Amino acid sequence: MTPPGGAPRRANLLLVIADQWRAGALGFLGEDPVSTPHLDALGARSKVLTQAVSNYPVCSPCRAMLMTGRYPYRNGVHLNVNSATAQLGVGLRPETPCWSDALAGAGYALGYIGKWHLEAPVPADAAAGEGPREDGRVWDAYSPPAHRHGFGFWYAHGCCDDHLRPHYWHGDAPREAAVEVDGWSPEHETDVALSFLDGAAGDYHGTGTPFALVVSYNPPHQPFEQVPPEHLRHYEGLSGRDLLPRPNVDWDGPTAADAVHAAPRYYAAMTGVDRQMGRLLDALDRHGLTRDTYVVFTSDHGMQLGSHGLMYKNVPYEESMRVPFLVSRPGIVPPGRDDLLLGSPDVAPTLLGLLGESAATPAGTQGQDLSAALLAPPGDRGCARPDAALYIGPAAEPGQSDTRGLRTRTHKLIAAYGAGRVRLHLFDLTADPYELSDAAAEQPARVAALAARLVAELDRTGDPWPGRAALADEVRHLARRAPADEPR
Repeated sequence: MTPPGGAPRRANLLLVIADQWRAGALGFLGEDPVSTPHLDALGARSKVLTQAVSNYPVCSPCRAMLMTGRYPYRNGVHLNVNSATAQLGVGLRPETPCWSDALAGAGYALGYIGKWHLEAPVPADAAAGEGPREDGRVWDAYSPPAHRHGFGFWYAHGCCDDHLRPHYWHGDAPREAAVEVDGWSPEHETDVALSFLDGAAGDYHGTGTPFALVVSYNPPHQPFEQVPPEHLRHYEGLSGRDLLPRPNVDWDGPTAADAVHAAPRYYAAMTGVDRQMGRLLDALDRHGLTRDTYVVFTSDHGMQLGSHGLMYKNVPYEESMRVPFLVSRPGIVPPGRDDLLLGSPDVAPTLLGLLGESAATPAGTQGQDLSAALLAPPGDRGCARPDAALYIGPAAEPGQSDTRGLRTRTHKLIAAYGAGRVRLHLFDLTADPYELSDAAAEQPARVAALAARLVAELDRTGDPWPGRAALADEVRHLARRAPADEPR
């Protein structure tokens, strides 16, 4: 149906972000023992990116890159946002343009539901929402309407980790008037999303007004115990080694018991979110929107869950860094698996490209529009395809290594800076996908070449990494001693 006036119908967007969902935790991939039947069905009709990465695998920095298309030192969010880092100026500024601002300017109806975690808390937030945590910091924050980057429909919190009793700020309600809910947050947020889609469908079919809706689920992020018990039944009777089959799980390390305890609950939350995905997809079908809507499912980062003796994220290993990325629009996006190396800053310009709004891409965007590659048949290499992605991992505490890295489709270089020197590590992701062996000593020329590219990326993205000079010195040293005939 052509809307009144005869103009071609513009496409819609449904972007679903599930916090801390690692790439291997999709049933159809056969990696983690997780039950995700609705995402499996979506995957069968989607372009599935097997090498999508979170360039900075922790909540706020990644989310800021997803929204702005800029790297952390250009978008103002180089650390997780809370009341302590707010004193350092960390937080998404209202004047920093996002893809949503561009779509609002293009006439889209925009909605945001769920976790935002980009607003810098102010003192008044200590008495509203979640309030201070045990660490004394306020992580949750109210976003004034002028800070919402074009989202006309707003039903969101800053960062509330009470999945069974969440709260939300809705519309123009003031900070003191959060909506408190008794129920599991993904289910409630889906209820709200279905109501949004009811209205958006009528506008779309009636006047041709397109919509872009973000549904940002907090689970499967911890606390893992806060999941409806009905989803846990899928994992009853599985042993720790059944739940965590990766060969890089450290069974003798201090996190093994915690990982075994968390795994069924982590997966159960995924199964619960999967059910909500089914409800969203059914709503698109029911309203006749499926063929006119790009559906994107992704995450801000993954989780170690015992791999390499670690529990959570913000490390350069694949379990933390690699994220799911599914894109579907029947008849437009050719389904299949693709090793397109899409990074977090690429998401914003790529979404605008898919929707035909590339011309509205904000100035200062550093990511690359990869929409042409997503729309190309699997195996087509005629479009621009990045061959490397930056890893960013600033020290969270004094004395920790300040780390940067570069990931290609076949290798990963990690540069850890501390005590005035850089330590370089290389992983061959083809021969050693679980990153069990450091190959740096055996491949000095490859290390030198990747390190030189890393220096260039740091310069391009405006990253003031304190280890840059030491890394540049190491590049010169490696170049002098690398065998001339070693492949670079």
